[in-house]
Amino acid sequence: MTGRFRAADNDLIRDLLAPRFAQGISTVVFAGYGVVTLLNVQNAVSSTLGVVLCTVVVAALYTLQILLTSPRARRWSGRRRAAILVTQVALTFGPMVWLGIAWGSMAGPLAGSILLMLPGRIAWPCYGAVPLAILGWSASGGISPLETGYYAVSTALTGLVIYGLTRLTDLVREVHETRAEMARMAVTQERLRFARDLHDLLGYSLSAITLKCELIHRLTQVNPERAREEVESVLGVARQALADVRLVASGYRDMSLAAEAESVAEVMAAADVEAKVDIDCGRLHPLVDTVLATALREGVTNMLRHSKVQSCAITVRTEGEAVRLDLVNDGVVAQDRPDSPDRGSGLGNLRSRLAAIGGEMRAGALAGNRFRLTATAPLRPPKGDDAEPLLVRRGDAGRQAV
Repeated sequence: MTGRFRAADNDLIRDLLAPRFAQGISTVVFAGYGVVTLLNVQNAVSSTLGVVLCTVVVAALYTLQILLTSPRARRWSGRRRAAILVTQVALTFGPMVWLGIAWGSMAGPLAGSILLMLPGRIAWPCYGAVPLAILGWSASGGISPLETGYYAVSTALTGLVIYGLTRLTDLVREVHETRAEMARMAVTQERLRFARDLHDLLGYSLSAITLKCELIHRLTQVNPERAREEVESVLGVARQALADVRLVASGYRDMSLAAEAESVAEVMAAADVEAKVDIDCGRLHPLVDTVLATALREGVTNMLRHSKVQSCAITVRTEGEAVRLDLVNDGVVAQDRPDSPDRGSGLGNLRSRLAAIGGEMRAGALAGNRFRLTATAPLRPPKGDDAEPLLVRRGDAGRQAV
């Protein structure tokens, strides 16, 4: 476990350092171009004052270049970008009047800044104009064709290198920000899964415990033997609730519709509710079995909470390539009827589960103060990522029937 945490810490450190490392590489490259420029002007400047002035201008230009490569620069206003580029143009071509083509290597950063600061439709033509200007300046100064070509090509390549390094640095930063956002989303999804599964599992168990405890309270004086039997049943439900919580915490869910129906029948009998259970669907896909068992559990939980139920009917049938679960109960009063199909987190969770495997759920009131919940699911759920939102994984921990 310690090794796992250490590896996670190392990954986190790498994630934090990667954007800084990329920015550091860009800064070192820019500094290297500045040193090359200073070496080029050594032959053109003989005085100490001239060297100092050139050093100051080079430092100012590359400091400006580093600012232009920061993410904030892409959010600057058009006026501010124009002012920065005009300043860089002046510092690039102004000293060339004095130093000649020896200062020409400073045109490369200008070409890179043009690509970074201007819109694409005008950036590339302006970028191409910079090496052409260096080419014309070199040709007019009587420089050999070989040196003229060298200055023009180096200007174009320097601009592309600066532009490429800056974009790569931005990409590294965006990738790591996206990874961090995906990690936060994964944590949020896991919290939602835990809350949803806890609601679906414990809502039913707690309702069953409440009903059985009420029955035990009534039987204590008149039928102690039956009361002791119900106490054992309550203990079974409580143990199952504890096991369910462990399954939720570990991410494992493996429920059986048939076992859930047997549990429902026992709870209904304890609550003096007449229950008719008719399941004729054969063996189901584990994923479909779990989702329909969850639907039955949620429907029974809502029925016990929100109605004065006296009788209910549970029917499961296959219809072509789908399986349909119907839960109908009586005892619904006007104020207990849902205002909308999405009222309550339980039905909303259930709709999400069924939709994830290509199914659907309908719920609504019927005549005679009755209520029907219908869940339909395909016999063959979708494969791969389509069923991923269910977060259902099968494990060795099987589900016990209450």
